[in-house]
Amino acid sequence: MFMHAYAQQTYALMRIVTGFLFLWHGTQKLFSVPMPPPMQLPSFVITIAGPIELIGGTLVMIGFMTGWAAFLCSGLMASAYWMVHGMQAPLPIQNMGELAALYCFVFLYISAHGSGIWSVDAARKSA
Repeated sequence: MFMHAYAQQTYALMRIVTGFLFLWHGTQKLFSVPMPPPMQLPSFVITIAGPIELIGGTLVMIGFMTGWAAFLCSGLMASAYWMVHGMQAPLPIQNMGELAALYCFVFLYISAHGSGIWSVDAARKSA
């Protein structure tokens, strides 16, 4: 447990980086930034998933209402996994659903753990 002394910092970095990476999926769907989506998406994916990815990812990244935002993002990724990947093959490595599955469980962990340090929620509590 050589990193135990840095558990809070590594958790905060995981939360920040996960939110940062996730929000770009929303900008891609909504604004074609930094590049267009890789395929034509149904309109409900753009109108539902895009805002959840952009706003939810931003809230998780900055640590504001993190539990609720991460829970919503986790649910989105669970449904994305089953709607897009889960029926194609039994294992995520076979059905290309590894990213959705990983996001689902990382967000679920973040929703249970909360904002932690280096967050808007922590700053609001100390003010």
